[in-house]
Amino acid sequence: MELTRRNFKDSLSTVYSAIEEADFLAIDGEFSGISDGPNVSALTNGLDTPEERYTKLKKHSMDFLLFQFGLCTFKYDQAKSKYITKPFNFYIFPKPFNRTSPDIKFICQSSSIDFLASQGFDFNKVFCNGIPYLNQDEEAQLREQMEERRNQHANGVGTPSFISPSSKGPAHVPEEHKDFINKVIEKVEALFTNAEKTLDLEPCTGFQRKLIYQTLNWKFPKGLHVETVETEKKERFIQISRVDDEERKRREQQKVEREQEELSDAVGFSRVIHAISKSNKLVVGHNMLLDVMHTIHQFYCPLPEDLQDFKEVTMCVFPRLLDTKLMASTQPFKELISNTSLAELEKQLKEGPFKSPLVETAEGFVSYDTAQEQLHEAGYDAYITGLCFVSMANYLGSFLTPPKPYISARSKLIEPFFNKLFLMRIIDIPYLNITGPDLQPKRDHVLYVTFPKEWKTSDIYQLFSAFGNIQVSWIDDTSAFVSLSQTDQVQIAMNTSRYAESYRIQTYAEYIQGKHQDKDKVVQTPKTWGEDSWKKSHYTPSTTSAGFGYSRGLRKRSISPVPGDEGTGDSLITDGWSNYSYPDSTGSKKMKTDASSDQANTDAVESKTSEGWLKTADSSDTAGLSPVPDEDEATEDTDQARDVDGTVTWQQAPSTMHGRKGQKNKKKQTEAAESTTSLFEVPEVW
Repeated sequence: MELTRRNFKDSLSTVYSAIEEADFLAIDGEFSGISDGPNVSALTNGLDTPEERYTKLKKHSMDFLLFQFGLCTFKYDQAKSKYITKPFNFYIFPKPFNRTSPDIKFICQSSSIDFLASQGFDFNKVFCNGIPYLNQDEEAQLREQMEERRNQHANGVGTPSFISPSSKGPAHVPEEHKDFINKVIEKVEALFTNAEKTLDLEPCTGFQRKLIYQTLNWKFPKGLHVETVETEKKERFIQISRVDDEERKRREQQKVEREQEELSDAVGFSRVIHAISKSNKLVVGHNMLLDVMHTIHQFYCPLPEDLQDFKEVTMCVFPRLLDTKLMASTQPFKELISNTSLAELEKQLKEGPFKSPLVETAEGFVSYDTAQEQLHEAGYDAYITGLCFVSMANYLGSFLTPPKPYISARSKLIEPFFNKLFLMRIIDIPYLNITGPDLQPKRDHVLYVTFPKEWKTSDIYQLFSAFGNIQVSWIDDTSAFVSLSQTDQVQIAMNTSRYAESYRIQTYAEYIQGKHQDKDKVVQTPKTWGEDSWKKSHYTPSTTSAGFGYSRGLRKRSISPVPGDEGTGDSLITDGWSNYSYPDSTGSKKMKTDASSDQANTDAVESKTSEGWLKTADSSDTAGLSPVPDEDEATEDTDQARDVDGTVTWQQAPSTMHGRKGQKNKKKQTEAAESTTSLFEVPEVW
């Protein structure tokens, strides 16, 4: 279903209904650009930390516009044994609500626009008929302005956009405008003597309208209703009506109701994001970090400066996320899928050992044909993202005894993939962990090198020519990371550079320590939530909690994704998991809603619209952060695979692996955790 400003309001109930009844939701976004950085490689440094990557994306990508949003809802029909889909394709544009509403500035990347145009993207639907939106702060500000105008009007000062509450006597009319005002007064006086009840004045300037309001309010305190009307061509004129007191009150009430309705319409697409969040449904995307960041930034609130604050806001807006690119890049899919780009992934998941899911488009919705590949239409991309998730989730069912052909979006089998977003082109950190501490690989083989601006890659290779195979990752014009093939070579390199004048070499640990010291110098006082934006953070890292609602003592286990081969280049460390550490002192922070919380923090997530904006769940309530199991599935997914000795045995069904070289039936044993078990031997996230 295609939605623009013309049919959005009438179709909103259909969108709400589809979200409410769905088992899970798939999303996708199209942007006016990806990165405005002068050096793209600097934005995708293979040795970025998660904090650095977030900062770069926030700085270089948030000025682009998300102008098409795809949503596809999936509901499983038990009787038909297939999913019923409802795809939506929203065209979005930040049309100003009125002259005081935000006038958004955004940038476009020529290559992105050219690419979308080559795919048949209709930009007229965006710029001419795009659905407007306001985030919660913008809406709250406009509502306050409306309330202030109504209060001023109730005090008898007319339309407050032009009249000060102190206006008691006649308005001062400049000499050059006296003839104009006198003619208006003559027309109004004539209105009281003839049969007509309404007078439309000629369009005039804002200052002239101000003079008209002030003069009429003083000269005719009763019997008139004065209102500014705007035509379709954006021309503004004053309409004057002869009314009694009762009629005047009725019209004022109608005006208030009309303004409220117009403001509700201006909130626009943000209401869809609110409905998605309120539903608490699993939200599936493909390589979705940018989708999540743009969605929060445009439709909810400005992105916070700190990565940890971003994680907390994300959990408030989207309690359950799943990234299909990360899922496809991990065990048990990693060895079966050679290309994890969305189009290729959809094709590979049609072949064995996977099975294409049975789907049917709901009545009244346009069905997509994957054979025609309508790629880069957000609605279609969301649709095939959902198909990819279903195929991979159902494949996990083949590990159960007996195998299950259908795995619910609420199954414990897919819980380990929740809230981990794929990180592009970072060699040894495959994902951003939204609900816990991020992986911290030991980069003992990495050196931080600073050098003159004139140096090129060949100069760095020449400097380290004695150390064999190296990998250079540029940071900026005067610094780069150099990865050596052997860790024991690091000290040799440090010793040889001790007396160098033109360049300097530090270990990676010294580089990180220096960055932390620089950060501590800048941030000398505790942060607090700001009234107008996410400028500060009052949180103190918890020493007793390692996640949202998870006690560190529980040590929850999960299938932690294993990094994939795609986009990493030739890694110098083959054992990608042996060099990770999880600092005991690092704990995720909890959002608070109790009385002791800072009031400004409450304002950041509290209701500010007529429908009520997102509420933060209490830290003790983890229902929104973990899937709700089916009545039978919560036990079947684990009990059917449990041996009598209490361990869990995962065995691949022989038929599903037939013909695959090197694939054998496997058994893995692991400790049973509080409410979930691990399919594979992978490092603990918590």
